[in-house]
Amino acid sequence: MKEYKVEKSYQEINKKIQSGQVVVVTAEEIIDIVKQDGPIEAARQVDVVTTGTFAPMCSSGAFFNFGHSTPGTKASKTWFNDVPAYGGVAAVDCYLGVTEPAEDDPLNKIWPGEFNYGGGHVIQDLVAGREVTLRAEGYGTCCYPNRSFEKTVTLDQLPQATLCNPRNAYQNYNCAVNLSNKTIYTYMGALRPRAGNANYCSAGQLSPLFNDPYYKTIGLGTRIFLGGATGYVTWHGTQHKPNVKRTQKGIPLSPAGTLWVMGDLKQMSPKWLVGASLQGYGCSMMVGLGIPIPILNEEMAMYASISDEEIFTQVIDYGHDYPNGVSRSLGQVSYAELKSGEITVEGQKAPAVPLSSVVRAREIALILKEWIAEGEFTLGEPQFTLPSVE
Repeated sequence: MKEYKVEKSYQEINKKIQSGQVVVVTAEEIIDIVKQDGPIEAARQVDVVTTGTFAPMCSSGAFFNFGHSTPGTKASKTWFNDVPAYGGVAAVDCYLGVTEPAEDDPLNKIWPGEFNYGGGHVIQDLVAGREVTLRAEGYGTCCYPNRSFEKTVTLDQLPQATLCNPRNAYQNYNCAVNLSNKTIYTYMGALRPRAGNANYCSAGQLSPLFNDPYYKTIGLGTRIFLGGATGYVTWHGTQHKPNVKRTQKGIPLSPAGTLWVMGDLKQMSPKWLVGASLQGYGCSMMVGLGIPIPILNEEMAMYASISDEEIFTQVIDYGHDYPNGVSRSLGQVSYAELKSGEITVEGQKAPAVPLSSVVRAREIALILKEWIAEGEFTLGEPQFTLPSVE
């Protein structure tokens, strides 16, 4: 077992939080502390580092229990504001995915489609307190004879609502360009021809999984900021892929880890769950997520001090390579370069455009810092951590 010069436990840090003696800083603030004092002294000084990200997270949605009608209905098909929800759960349970468009959406028949309203917009409407039309149909049974019903509901009127996101907080992602001769529309946004722009989606040094690259403190039971309220990591996310090439500091050079997260939707805010429309691609939802990283030792202080200059991703052609499954990188760029607003692709300058908001990510890290400093938020010790590098 590795020995450290500084060692703390979750219990010790939580006692500091409860007594008002905790020292908590953001992922941006820890960079200068480690640079100035070194990781050992930083670990002595700092107890928690807060992170944040706010970006489209397509693999998101919510489970709803909408209550029984009179007479009862076994709802096999359900709609919220004409957006279909999956009804194969139980009589009055369903799952609404954020990428599901409204039933009458023309999709890409009118090119490029606008996708003005979908599951993410429904969730935002609900957390904003707006009324939503719920419609359900069933085939009728002896115990549930009613075949259909319709009613107007608000989030408060629903018996239960749980945000359940199977894949959030991607640990690194591609920088997308388009080398073809026409504009294309993707989940990374509109990409102009001949590398006319370069789109990326990460908060860089603020992003949660960059600050704990081997998931040493993140796993089942980790308490997080989710959608403006308290949420939890409940599993590793779909497409979790820790075994990728990494830098000497452990930072993955391509898409890697992901999180499965959950929380009480009724406690969340429309500021941090925002329906999104991606032209020519589909619907999504912007999700606000932040994770507190406990500084248990100097190793965690070193990990949490990672800067944009030390985080790299791959430039990928979405005009031909990506849709055809061609594995090729056009080059490697740092997040410092991307955040400068311009990178070089194939010898020419391309504007770098973020899909994620660093301003909102910074705000999440600051909110989480305030919650912890004021004793309103303690750390959840994971029952086991996420699968890491084999």
